[in-house]
Amino acid sequence: MARWHINKNGKRIRTVLLVGLLVLAPSFAVAERVEENPSMFRMLGDLLVARPLGLVVETIGTAAFIVSLPVSVLGGNADEAAQKMVVEPAKEVFVRCLGCSTSGKKEKIKNEN
Repeated sequence: MARWHINKNGKRIRTVLLVGLLVLAPSFAVAERVEENPSMFRMLGDLLVARPLGLVVETIGTAAFIVSLPVSVLGGNADEAAQKMVVEPAKEVFVRCLGCSTSGKKEKIKNEN
């Protein structure tokens, strides 16, 4: 019976992550460019501390969004709830360049002079 319980929780976690990724897919394509040059220590801190914590916050936010979805739909603010609880935390984890302080993709602009 304990094994069934673990599998049930695993299915819930996978479902929450899948819903979160499906909600976020359009936002990844329209990420803004970031012009920052973070140091190595800032990148390491981001990789080892900020990203794992952000992933935890994003997972909790996605779960809270799913639980609050019926109330949000009835209240007419499901889009706002999705933006604040799922999209914004996920952008901080998945779209922000390593060590950067603002969300967006890091792209080098080539000067052809």
